[in-house]
This record gives sequence, C-alpha cells and structure tokens, in this order.
Amino acid sequence: MSSPFPPSPNSSFLEQTVSVVSSVAGYMRLPAIASTGFAALVTSLLYFKQKALIYPSSVPANARTDIPRPSQFNFRDYEELIIPTNDGEKLSAFYIRGRRRGPNSNVTVLMFHGNAGNIGHRLPIARMLISMTGCNVFMLEYRGYGISTGQPDETGLNIDAQTALDYLSDRTETRDHVLFVYGQSLGGAVAVRLVAKNQNNPNYNIGGLILENTFLSMRKLIPSIIPPAKYFALLCHQVWPSESLIPSVKVPTLFLSGLQDEIVPPIHMKRLFDLSKAPVKIWKPFPGGDHNSSVIEEGYFEAINDFMTRATSDDPVEKI
Repeated sequence: MSSPFPPSPNSSFLEQTVSVVSSVAGYMRLPAIASTGFAALVTSLLYFKQKALIYPSSVPANARTDIPRPSQFNFRDYEELIIPTNDGEKLSAFYIRGRRRGPNSNVTVLMFHGNAGNIGHRLPIARMLISMTGCNVFMLEYRGYGISTGQPDETGLNIDAQTALDYLSDRTETRDHVLFVYGQSLGGAVAVRLVAKNQNNPNYNIGGLILENTFLSMRKLIPSIIPPAKYFALLCHQVWPSESLIPSVKVPTLFLSGLQDEIVPPIHMKRLFDLSKAPVKIWKPFPGGDHNSSVIEEGYFEAINDFMTRATSDDPVEKI
C-alpha cells in the first residue's frame, strides 16, 4: 500500500522513539535486594509514592515541556487540540488524518501510550500506522502528561479515555468512523477498561482492541518491577484490573507481545489472550521484542493492518 507521505529523510524515527521511552525502564525496575530495611523503604514508597512510580510523566527529562509536533514528522493534515474533561481538566491531543477517501479513511485509531514520555514521542508510530493502513490517528495526552493539566491516577486516566471516545463520537467528521482502540503497556490497561465499558453502547462504533505488552493488573506486575514489595502488592491502590475485565471484551482483539519484555513478563500477555472471549482474537509474538522495541520488530504494523482488515470484514475468521 502506498504511503500518503513521502519517505522520511531519517529512517531511524522509530528507533529514536524506542530510545526515548526506554529511558523509563531503569526507573521502574528496582533490583531485588535481600534487605529488610530496603524492603520496608520500598513498601513505604509503594503505598505513599506509587502514583509517582507508576506515572513518571516527567521521564525523560523535559517530557512535560518538550513535545514533538506533527509538522516535525512531515504530517500535513492534522489538528492540535485541547479537549476539556467533565472534571475540569484540559487534555492535549493530536488528530492526524490519513489520505482522504483512501483505504480506511473511515477508520480512526484511538491511541493510548505507555507510562512515560508524551504523545509527541509516539508520532513515528502514528506515521507508520497511517502509512501501513491508511487510517486516521487520534493521540490523547493523559492528564499530568505533556501540556495536559491535572495529576495522573487510575480514576483520572479512565475519565480521560472516556473523554476521548466521547469526543470522537460527537465530532461530525468521526462520528461514523470505525474506532480501533490501541494501547501500549499502561495504555493497554486504559484501552481494556474503555472497551469493556463502552462496547455495547450503540453510540460508539468500536471495531477492535489492539494491545501491546500490557499487564494482568498493577498488583500482579509489582513482583516483577519491585521484587522486595511482592508481599505488599495489596497496598497498591492503582489496580488496573485488566485480568478481570478482558473476559467481558467481545470486540475483535489483537495481542502484540514482545517475548523479551523486561518490564512486563510475557506471560501476562499470554494470560490475557487465554482469558479473552473475543469472537476474533489474534496472538502475534515478537521473539526479539522487548518492552519498548516490539514496535520496530518485523511484521508489527503488518499485523495491525491484517487485523483491521479482518475485524472490518463481513466474515472475519477466528484465529486462536
């Protein structure tokens, strides 16, 4: 499929994206130190500072102020938006169009990023999505990230996600579009909750769910990223219970799993896949992909394109 954009003069855009968001990996993952004092310290951090640990919106440095813009990636047809929430916050967003009247011009991907960086850091991913599929992409910035106002937490991010879905469903240009909800890591948990809540509402035309390297729940992730706190995981009040929500998701679902993921053990994605009762569910592993580099693995965007084609087909074939 031909791209609506000229070839990028810098073929390493995606590699740069991986480098930027990978800077959070060392921040999140704490070593297992057999020390009662250290375990007590980590447990205190887990309870009192967990929002700062889970939502490091200032990582990498200047992530709140240095936001790449679509024009820097040769996008020509886009909008930079500020969208209000019903609890008084103002969210930054990009709406980027594919080729008008082209393939999938009536499809919009609602994109939720991981727990570090900002939407500008994911523009190379949006570029590849549009180039490979011809879709449009709506990139939402969570509260407390980039130039969005507020402070991030589980309740707030769920409000933000609903705000984005309502915006696309109310907007004249997109109200009749098929929407694919795409989440990476933490964004996957946001996506699962949003789809589970809204999939049966006739006002929302949700065509599919795309998950990459996300987790069963934050409590089940803690032993991997903060080993000394594994016995105190119940203190985590930012739960993100995707494990309990995914069985209720009935829209086609694509699972993109990096088998070298050093943050979220790949067994989390496999378990989510096994729990899924979606009529169409597709498992796509990437043997060389780690938590942030799966997006540059061969076949990543092809898998998304094939999934969209199958999910919007009149007669999709189940693949398990």
